[in-house]
Amino acid sequence: MEDKRDQSDHSTNEDTVQSNVDSMATSSSQILSRLKRFNPPVWAQGLKNIPRFIIPLSLKNNQIKPWNLPDIPESFNVFMRREDTDGAVISGNKIRKLEFLLADAVSRKCKHVITCGGIQSNHCRITALAARELGMTPHLILRGDFKNVEEVGCEGNLLLDRLCGAQMYMVPKQSPYLTELKPRMEKLADALREKTGEDSYLIPLGGSNVVGVFGFLTVFDEIQSSVLDSGITDIVVTCGSGGTVAGLCIANHLTGSKVKVHAVTICDDAKYFHNHVNETMQDVGLTGIRSEEILDIIDGYKGRGYGLSTEDELEFIMNVGATTGVILDPTYTGKAVRGMVLELQVNPDRFQGNQILFIHTGGTYGIFDGRINELLKHRKTANSSVVRLWNDKEIV
Repeated sequence: MEDKRDQSDHSTNEDTVQSNVDSMATSSSQILSRLKRFNPPVWAQGLKNIPRFIIPLSLKNNQIKPWNLPDIPESFNVFMRREDTDGAVISGNKIRKLEFLLADAVSRKCKHVITCGGIQSNHCRITALAARELGMTPHLILRGDFKNVEEVGCEGNLLLDRLCGAQMYMVPKQSPYLTELKPRMEKLADALREKTGEDSYLIPLGGSNVVGVFGFLTVFDEIQSSVLDSGITDIVVTCGSGGTVAGLCIANHLTGSKVKVHAVTICDDAKYFHNHVNETMQDVGLTGIRSEEILDIIDGYKGRGYGLSTEDELEFIMNVGATTGVILDPTYTGKAVRGMVLELQVNPDRFQGNQILFIHTGGTYGIFDGRINELLKHRKTANSSVVRLWNDKEIV
């Protein structure tokens, strides 16, 4: 006798499998439909290696607002452009680069995205979340000294890395990019292809390459009219991997803008970043000009080093938050803004004029890694947060 139950189950299973296949095909089609042809600004159309596609991921905010930073000399006015609020949990300057990098990955039909950074890397967190949004599996090679996986916590960016199901690989903290991180990324891509038959898209440290540089070329194009209307004379930005500053100073040069671009380093040194920008200019076919001629790199504010904080730096972050309501992070923007303020005080002549625009590039989740907690609990200043117990009905 024919077993109707088995036939029914078999039919149901086939229907389920076909439904899943159809769903995956629809999802893939929907993601491909998000690709947009990239039309560069007129002033950038002569460059080489222009990306073919962009995939919108960020919320654009063109406002430039006055920023009442404490301890600014009276002769200066400081403004802020916020790239830290341009896409919820994937906010920050890296998303501008990823709009081009992940568009390239989607157009190549890659199923995996591999990148690298420090244990609290903002770039890695944004990449992981954006990759998941686009249906790809994120793989993060993270620098940090751990003896076993149980030591890896859930603080700051790591919490979001875990929440989006990123595959994380811990490597020694001092691993250089070219000789350690990049070869590991390539080896992982080979292993994934052998295991799954699927391709991976490799994104360099900070997303700083010839594709990613177009992210901040477009940002400059967005803010150009606002900069002119506001009378901005100088732009200041954090410099961690070099891609953001490369895009800004190249765009500033190509447009003929009279603004002066400054980059405050939080790792490496001026020579390293000038070399990076010069290489990027070669990659996009920009000749006859050197990074040293179009970019002022401000050294001296790295403190104890990348990802490490001094008490003075953390106090500065707390003071800015308590007086202006703007949250800085300890690895990137905290050091850069502090460096800018100190330069305005002690070396004002390095600035072209007195109308200063700081571009806030995000990193806010780094403040949740716990390093500032004890200082916040015991801080006693005029603007400090105060915690009280109010157990009875008397006025405190």
